Amino acid sequence: MSLPTVAIVGRPNVGKSMLFNRIAGERISIVEDVEGVTRDRIYANANWLNRQFSIIDTGGIDDVDAPFMEQIKHQADIAITEADVIVFVVSAKEGVTDADEYVAKILYRTHKPVILAVNKVDNPEMRNDIYDFYALGLGDPYPVSSVHGIGTGDLLDKIIESLPIQTEEENPDRIKFSLIGRPNVGKSSLINAILGEERVIASPLAGTTRDAIDTTFTDAQGQEFTMIDTAGMRKSGKVYENTEKYSVMRAKRAIDRSDIVLMVINAEEGIREYDKRIAGFAHEAGKGIVILVNKWDTIKKDNHTMAQWETDIREQFQYIPYAPIVFVSALTKQRLHKLPDMIKQISQSQNTRIPSAVLNEVIMDAVAVNPTPTDKGKRLKIFYATQVSVKPPTFVIFVNEEELMHFSYLRFLENQIRKAFVFEGTPIHLIARRRK
Repeated sequence: MSLPTVAIVGRPNVGKSMLFNRIAGERISIVEDVEGVTRDRIYANANWLNRQFSIIDTGGIDDVDAPFMEQIKHQADIAITEADVIVFVVSAKEGVTDADEYVAKILYRTHKPVILAVNKVDNPEMRNDIYDFYALGLGDPYPVSSVHGIGTGDLLDKIIESLPIQTEEENPDRIKFSLIGRPNVGKSSLINAILGEERVIASPLAGTTRDAIDTTFTDAQGQEFTMIDTAGMRKSGKVYENTEKYSVMRAKRAIDRSDIVLMVINAEEGIREYDKRIAGFAHEAGKGIVILVNKWDTIKKDNHTMAQWETDIREQFQYIPYAPIVFVSALTKQRLHKLPDMIKQISQSQNTRIPSAVLNEVIMDAVAVNPTPTDKGKRLKIFYATQVSVKPPTFVIFVNEEELMHFSYLRFLENQIRKAFVFEGTPIHLIARRRK
């Protein structure tokens, strides 16, 4: 069973994201004094009194017409449905508003534990301002200051008291993967198509998804996956707002948290220079990689189109020749059914361990085919090799002089290892080390 879940809800600009970050213990949700910055559901894990739980931040709910408001309400409604406990955040500075009463009416119908958190109580004198919130009919209000951390301990005590008892642990074999790419290449739509539900707000506006979002699902064979949607990544020179800057940072962080990344390219726009930069982040981090060419249904094709695309991708992404290429469509779900099995295969490749004896046979055969190089009359000698880690598979090759191991020969050895063993979709690292 998954961790118990706490949803943080409320009208816009009451400090939900700040409280979310305070409880999570790190800056996950974007915090700005602007309404509507949080649009999708944002997930994190939290711990209090040795009790772990999942926490969800949601967009501000209001009864007025505003950009994305209907979708934000829909996302908040899903979060409320998923939650075991709901924290309803209001603001002491503004008092009870019509929007607060609107949200309270929604929460009445859930029949779930609702904890009323009165935020922005930044000094003791303001505690007298919380009693008006009894009018919402949701029990005792808890005064907190998400900025200063005042009262969050009492709030967390109440959350823990209200959580259901956890009896099982989550699957340690779960595979984590993320979707990365420039803004508006269709990452959110792909997630919705894979999951079969509107998990993330999809919009034709570039940069709609600003936060990295986790979703867990299970395939027909019982394999669990955690899918991380990353915010659209822009060139540093085009990052004007703090929200965009944090989105780039968060996308890189999502890559670090992933085992495998799906690099999404927009077939309508073709390969851009920054696509290569983004894929480079994943390659340098040692992650498994799949290249997804999305919106494949929208372009004109003939018998040679796919082959031409593959040739172009291999030429543009020469540093990741191991990455499989899949032509997909979020709209028609073309080839999306292949992704879970492909991800599982790459995960197996990432965790493959080669016995030293077998590895050294391959290395010696490679040397017999292509003798080691020489430099100034001195020849490189390879004594033996061994695998030292996985994810990515990493091999240490012990030699007489590290300087004699030229990059091109190291690449030759990597290609021979790839021919002998299945390492599709994952980088492998070879390290030359002088034998002592």
